[in-house]
Parts: sequence; C-alpha cells; structure tokens
Amino acid sequence: MKAMNRFNVDQDNPLLTYLFTIMPKRSKKDVKNLLSKKMILVNNQVQTQFDFPLKKGDVITIGQRQVQTHLDILYEDQELIVINKPSGLLSMASQREKEKTAYHQVRQYLKEKEPKAMIFIVHRLDQFTSGVLMFAKNEKIKNILQEKWNDIVTKRGYIAIVEGQPKKKMGTIRSYLKETKTQMVYSAHDQTGKLAITHYQVLKSNSRYSLLEIYLDTGRKNQIRVHMQDLHHPIVGDTKYKAKTNPIGRLGLHSHILELVHPVTQKKMTFEAAMPECFKRLF
Repeated sequence: MKAMNRFNVDQDNPLLTYLFTIMPKRSKKDVKNLLSKKMILVNNQVQTQFDFPLKKGDVITIGQRQVQTHLDILYEDQELIVINKPSGLLSMASQREKEKTAYHQVRQYLKEKEPKAMIFIVHRLDQFTSGVLMFAKNEKIKNILQEKWNDIVTKRGYIAIVEGQPKKKMGTIRSYLKETKTQMVYSAHDQTGKLAITHYQVLKSNSRYSLLEIYLDTGRKNQIRVHMQDLHHPIVGDTKYKAKTNPIGRLGLHSHILELVHPVTQKKMTFEAAMPECFKRLF
C-alpha cells in the first residue's frame, strides 16, 4: 500500500466517525469504500471495522490499494495505457464473449485503482495477434487519436512468421481490400475496396519458414494476413488465409512496435513488445 495521507488521532473515536471528520468533502459511501477495500491503516495495520475504537495518539494512514494484475503493462499515464496483449485474447467484446477481452481486463485494472475510471478503445489487434495495444483514458483523447491517427502514429511494426521463403528479401504490397459476407477479407482486382499498403523485410529464413519485419502505411482489417497470402507465403497458423502448418501453436503475428506523438505532451514515444519466445525458437 502506497501512503497518501497520515493523521495523528487527537481524541478517542470510532474509526468511521473519525474518517468522516478528516475527509469532509468525500461522500460517506466513498469513505466506507476505503475501509472495505483495505485502504485504511491504523498504526500500520489494515483495518476494515467501521466501529474500531481509536485511541488518542493512534496514527491513521489513508493509502492507495496495490492492484494485482496479470496485464503486461508497457506504459501508463493520465491519458494513455499501453499493454502487450497475449495471443488468443480479444481486443474488445464480441457477440459471444464479453469479459475475456483486453478491454475488460484493462477496465477492471483501472477501476480497482479509481472506481470512476473510464477506458476507450483506440485501435484493435486481431484475437490471435499479440503485442502492443493502446487505450485512451478519456473520450477527448480517444477522439483526438482516432481523428488524427495517421498524423499522430508514425510507425506500426509487426513481426511475422510465414511459410516458405519469399523470393524478394524486401518489398511493398499494395492492394484494395474488400470483405465478403462471411468476413473473409481479400484483395480486389479493381480499386473499389479500401487501399492497403504493407512493407516487409525478411530477417531470417530456414528450410521451411521465414521471419519477417512488417510496417504498415494503412491499418485495414486482416491486412497483413491477406497480403502474406497474396505473396503466397501465408502466416503460420493462419488457416483462414491458407496456411498449412502451425509450428508454434498460434498465429505467427506479433505487433512489436508502435511509435507516436503523444496527443497532450507532443513528445515522440515508442512502445515495444518483445518478440515471443516461441517465435525465436523456430530460428
């Protein structure tokens, strides 16, 4: 527990009565919540009993609860929180799943610290793509990020494992993406879809697989997965887009870097999520 305020008791009193006295601007409900959430210490011991008898000379500490979380938090400030999302976790709720999502986990983490905390989705990663995922802590910041995304975000990088060995060690794939009624994204033969531009570079190869670093000019749904299929080197584990193998037991796609200009401080910031160990073991 991180100390915020300390008070020396000047006369005998029940604990709750004393707390109301020293926090006159807070509602009675909020004060009671401090007790129930184990944020009140009497002489350095957590106390939750409303009518605990205080004695003159006792020391009250009002603290901030330490939140236990399984989230891999890469960065947090007053406006943003950035996590390393694991593969298999939805970015946000779907019709079938409401709670097993990155959004829900981040929201719960923030509400443990501050009950009135809010969280807003700024962008998404596919369920089986791991890596850097950012949320906004207020609607104003969310709107700024979404409206000026292409100006604010200066780099979006991914690591991918693909089947085979691309003939060109680096290149750019440019196409117009469309989506079927069954949510299959594909490159159209005309220019009626949404423009998608993907840059790639081969980092390593072995007899069966290649490790690619990929950067996006656009952020379309399933963009990298479709473009790797177009290259005839689908991402491993991606049966939706014609992959035949799954050597690491998951989709071989990881968002490893997000670079942006902070919407408030205007400082250039880089968030990185290390390459998963299962990727490294394949090479």
